[in-house]
Amino acid sequence: MAIMNIDENLEAILEKIDTNETVPESEPERQYYYIKLLRKLISDRSTALGRPLTACVQTFGCQMNAKDSEKLLGILTAAGFEETESEAADFVLYNTCTVRDNANQRVYGRLGYLNALKKENRNMIIAICGCMTQEPSVVEKLKKSYRFIDIIFGTHNIFQLAELLYERMTADEMVVNVWDGTDKIVEELPAVRKYPFKSGVNIMYGCNNFCTYCIVPYVRGRERSRRPEEIINEIKRLVGEGVKEVMLLGQNVNSYGKTLDEPVSFAQLLKMVEQIEGLERIRFMTSHPKDLSDELIEVMKNSKKICRHLHLPLQSGSSRILKAMNRRYDKEKYLALARKIKSEIPDISLTTDIIVGFPGETEEDFLETMDVVEKVRYDSAFTFIYSKRTGTPAAAMEQVPEEDVKDRFNRLLDRVQKISAEVCTKDTGKVMSALVEGVDSHDSSMVTGRLSNNIMVHFKGDASLIGEIVDVRLDEAKGFYYIGSRV
Repeated sequence: MAIMNIDENLEAILEKIDTNETVPESEPERQYYYIKLLRKLISDRSTALGRPLTACVQTFGCQMNAKDSEKLLGILTAAGFEETESEAADFVLYNTCTVRDNANQRVYGRLGYLNALKKENRNMIIAICGCMTQEPSVVEKLKKSYRFIDIIFGTHNIFQLAELLYERMTADEMVVNVWDGTDKIVEELPAVRKYPFKSGVNIMYGCNNFCTYCIVPYVRGRERSRRPEEIINEIKRLVGEGVKEVMLLGQNVNSYGKTLDEPVSFAQLLKMVEQIEGLERIRFMTSHPKDLSDELIEVMKNSKKICRHLHLPLQSGSSRILKAMNRRYDKEKYLALARKIKSEIPDISLTTDIIVGFPGETEEDFLETMDVVEKVRYDSAFTFIYSKRTGTPAAAMEQVPEEDVKDRFNRLLDRVQKISAEVCTKDTGKVMSALVEGVDSHDSSMVTGRLSNNIMVHFKGDASLIGEIVDVRLDEAKGFYYIGSRV
């Protein structure tokens, strides 16, 4: 069940707003103005229907999208909607991903389902936002072929939901508002968190890397770092609300701070976060190998709070392919970095991303990837078949035959899974701390906890343990998780 995390000062903020006055120009004051206007509209419609208006937010994609969805749902809840997981709601919002083409196709399929629901509820409002809508061709397709959609907006103006929804509810026409880019960071708005004991925290937005296969820099924009004092204040507030673990989020956290007036490294930020009293665990996602510094390794090594897990995307083990990908490291540099991390932090869990079938990849290139997998021995790996994204340089390169890609993908997946199962056994018999995240979905007499190294453990317990960090003996390795017993 989602946890209400609406600013405790929300009512006081709204009380001070006079909606008869001119709309504020500054943010977030402007959005609070529209939240107050929406409250009246939604209250009136609820009264007429004799029931609360419901809102459903569906998230596609990464953890940054999930964090954005918490803000979107917070705005809707503050405006008077009642949250529901059912898409047969009065307001449905799809927060989309566009990293791979199948993500787009999935959304198009779901939109067809929403159209059928809207025919049953003519007052239903459908909105779509996120990375997918930053593509001009997608917006044109939506406007032409999905005219039942009411609101279309992008990644850069997520915070404007209240304003856009008010515009749609007071004028019976599609609202389209997609920004090409922005230097704005607007965080001080209501949010609804999924968990009371852990939370994501955005530390930066955008990406400057321009890997040739990736559309993210085009849809998320250039790198923009939040000021460290804003991040620290947000985490302190979250800890005050019972949060024990935070996940620092960015497309490339290792390049954090470069756009600040007074540059601060990611390692320095981690030191600041570690000083926050009451915070017990720190995670972060995602690290780019080209920017991972000795300073960061040292901070992780000496930290009592930073979790022993590092996601370090490889993408390919072939130096030739890495150059074509514009990754700015080669096979040997990556292997040297992995060796150094494991040497300095022996209990670290290394995970990765690997793309199979990048344009021009040969069998020899693929075997180089397999060689890295054998040498690093990842705890787990996310493996992907290359997805052609229009507008990226790789889309114009020579594509690999589909049958070769599928064969390589299956071979890689098989090896990765076998290695992961072997690596997972190394801590059998040890006692480790686990953050209990919920009751086991397969056995209600057990709970599921997450270890510092990001591996899951299932052990006897009940719902009263959720949100607690407890010591667990890892009795039996089950390939990708453990069965344990509380100590």
